[in-house]
Amino acid sequence: MVERRQLEYFVAIVEHGGFSHAARALHVAQPSLSRAIGNLERELGVTLFHRVGRQAVLSNAGEALAARARLVLRDLEAFRAAARSLGEGAVGRVDVAATSSSGLEPIVSIVAELRERHPGVTVSVSSADAAAEVVAMVSQGRCEVGVCGSAQRPTGQGLVAHHLRDEEFLLVLPPGTRPAGNGPVVRPGELRGMRFVVTGQTTAVRALFDRFSATVGELTVAAEVSDRSVVLPMVLKGIGAALMPDGWADLARRAGAEVYRFAPAERIAQWLVHRGGPVTSATRAFIDTTLARVQATPGTDAAGR
Repeated sequence: MVERRQLEYFVAIVEHGGFSHAARALHVAQPSLSRAIGNLERELGVTLFHRVGRQAVLSNAGEALAARARLVLRDLEAFRAAARSLGEGAVGRVDVAATSSSGLEPIVSIVAELRERHPGVTVSVSSADAAAEVVAMVSQGRCEVGVCGSAQRPTGQGLVAHHLRDEEFLLVLPPGTRPAGNGPVVRPGELRGMRFVVTGQTTAVRALFDRFSATVGELTVAAEVSDRSVVLPMVLKGIGAALMPDGWADLARRAGAEVYRFAPAERIAQWLVHRGGPVTSATRAFIDTTLARVQATPGTDAAGR
């Protein structure tokens, strides 16, 4: 019979990149880890790892079963957490995947509410570059919940998606500067000739910049960054303007940047995704808090302008 411990060891080897690293992370002797995996392989009747020298490489069967092992462990934890919650209320940890703008809002506000309503819940947030990565992290069991912006409803086997709101993209300028039109809003044509700090190719913000670049023309890339947390500091230093989701609006204004909305508004749907079926009490608390917050603030305008 396959044991939970064997699945935990298997997933640890996959995530830590080898037997020795996994043994150190789990605080077990490497021979014990090897024996457990050998027993698991015999129980399943497949080879999970190919031993190449001192390296362990996932086999085709190992690749196929890694995500399933994560999901089984998630389901077991959901079962145990449900039992604990009968006497203690929502407790435990929820792993959340989020793109950068979603990691700022609504995640920050949700964590603040959870702290008040469910002090026994801890939130661990993993960063993702794009909505597709968020969906993959939830589908494969690496995270229990995801929050992301996507023009299309996220889909995947066994996934549930809730529309949260329409996130708005804003133009953020260095302190003391104004768009060419000098109006309260900016039209795409007014971007012509401007220099921009842009993010990597996979982000929704970069897709918007590329669209403006193709339709408006004469947009210059002053800097391209993979770490989106440095975009605002570069704007504040005058390196260039930036297109940013509205979750950054308050922070940008407090830092001294000029923030403008587009006319017509540029928006993208923001989604909460999770697997269907049983979830831990901590995950249920996160989902319920998120959806309650949306229902309590219909039509929220985070851009504030």
